[in-house]
Amino acid sequence: MSLLVVGLSHRSAPVSVLERASLSPDTQAKLLQDTLAAEPAVEASVLATCNRIELYADVDKFHAGVAELSTLLARHSGVGLEELTPYLYVHYEDRAVHHLFSVACGLDSMVIGEGQILGQIKDALALGQDLHTAGRLLNDLFQQSLRVGKRAHSETGIDRAGQSLVTFGLEQLAQGTDVETWARGKRALVIGAGSMSSLAAATLARAGVAEVVVANRTHERAERLVRILTEPGGTGVRARAVDMAAAGDELTRADIVVSCTGATGLVLGVEAVEAALKSREPHGEGTPLALLDLAMPRDIDAAVHRLDGVRLVDIESLAEASADAPMAADVDQVRTIVSDEVAAFGAAQRAAHITPTVVALRAMAADVVAGEVARLEGRLPDLDERQRSEVAQTVRRVVDKLLHAPTVRIKQLAAEPGGAGYADALRTLFDLDPETVAAVSRADLNDADVKNRGRV
Repeated sequence: MSLLVVGLSHRSAPVSVLERASLSPDTQAKLLQDTLAAEPAVEASVLATCNRIELYADVDKFHAGVAELSTLLARHSGVGLEELTPYLYVHYEDRAVHHLFSVACGLDSMVIGEGQILGQIKDALALGQDLHTAGRLLNDLFQQSLRVGKRAHSETGIDRAGQSLVTFGLEQLAQGTDVETWARGKRALVIGAGSMSSLAAATLARAGVAEVVVANRTHERAERLVRILTEPGGTGVRARAVDMAAAGDELTRADIVVSCTGATGLVLGVEAVEAALKSREPHGEGTPLALLDLAMPRDIDAAVHRLDGVRLVDIESLAEASADAPMAADVDQVRTIVSDEVAAFGAAQRAAHITPTVVALRAMAADVVAGEVARLEGRLPDLDERQRSEVAQTVRRVVDKLLHAPTVRIKQLAAEPGGAGYADALRTLFDLDPETVAAVSRADLNDADVKNRGRV
């Protein structure tokens, strides 16, 4: 295993750099394809969220891999390599596994313990599978990270330490008031209909807002979100969908605005917000317009915070606020889970690495047995069918017994740290054909690719 991750996050880079380096879905796909075309990488996956961009790859050379992945991130993000480099972090092999497992548990999130990252990891795995850039290693890694994250949330109280970015943002807007008390009876405008916007709409509905208006570039997606909000047994909130072009008009009637789109430019500029303030309906007078911008890059011009009657919370202010958030005692328990899972994953990968060599050894032994049985039949042609079968079974049993203990033991040794060399030793001792071992590895990889397809 030569797993490498190169990335940047809210812990290593200012929000202004993260904002400029954000990757659109199309750019993520191109980044993966270009990474696979680069010489050091044979697999690749990208994890891109509002506060992190990470490129994972299986590489054959560490230094060349770091240089290539860093260059590719800079090229596709549009931030120059010299400017980006100081904010990049690098993790290799077990440290890379530890990092992703920690991310999956919410330990590396802006809001410790938040669970939304699991959906984002799931999306990253699906993209790698769809583009066939994630092979056996990254499929195993991302699948296991999802299981580790779910285990952390089910076995510990990490949920008590964390919350969604939406809830955290609404708490900042409420300024110490209970969110439900603050939001009750207000009108909300949600711009965007993706996963974060859907979570925001549902959170606001449960908090007791009087109405949720969803504005989105694709009207059908906005309508689908509205149906979810208003379906029988749901939140019971009044909701409707509008085209993105109507967002300005809806702004004049809104008390709370949450925006999280994939737009590359601003969705709400200073002029639009200023015009809405002048035209606000009577119910809004004296009530500050609360704006929550969860997009990266930002949807709402940061300059609107200078307008009277506006309170803006965005990713940058959330990062500052989260630095002071207390961590729950359960975090230590989650860290123990992560450490145990990293050790187990490493052992499984090292054991799997030697399997093709063991299979090739047993195949060679089977060929030897077949050859010797055929030679015996030529020398003793008078043996009947029952006798020939008994001789063949006896020879096979002898070979199986001779190979059993060494192959079991070598799998155990290979699973330990530093055990990768045992496969080379086995190939040398038994003079195994490298191409035979490689053929077994390729067949195993193809089987894994088929099994993993659609498992997300």
